[in-house]
Amino acid sequence: MVRAARLNPLGIRWDRFRVAVDNSDNVIGCAQVKGHRDGTRELASLVVRGKWRGRGVGRALVKVLQKEYGPPLWLTSRSSLVPYYQRFGFIEPEEGVYKPAYFRWVSRLVNTLGLIASRGEYLAVMQWDGTNYLEDLR
Repeated sequence: MVRAARLNPLGIRWDRFRVAVDNSDNVIGCAQVKGHRDGTRELASLVVRGKWRGRGVGRALVKVLQKEYGPPLWLTSRSSLVPYYQRFGFIEPEEGVYKPAYFRWVSRLVNTLGLIASRGEYLAVMQWDGTNYLEDLR
């Protein structure tokens, strides 16, 4: 699912994934939290099968991982998905505000090479520090 969605395949470890299944135990969504060398944690690899999108599967996965890991969590995403992640309290740090080395590196690489610019987008780096919620984590 991660590769089919053309998400970053680096750092995939299935023991870190949480999955959502339908009534027949078919996997309909997944997400993971990756740890980085500097101790930061990244919400990553969130993907939901097409017919299940818009039905709360992604929301449930994000909430489970936020509750399980707590803040702070970082993520990278296409800029068009910024409003989606803002609902869970993720924000884009202002220019000049500290970002961990991995996130500075990956955003510079992707944005400089224009890997998603053909869609008129940029790679957004977002952080959740636990203070901002537009959705309840219950």
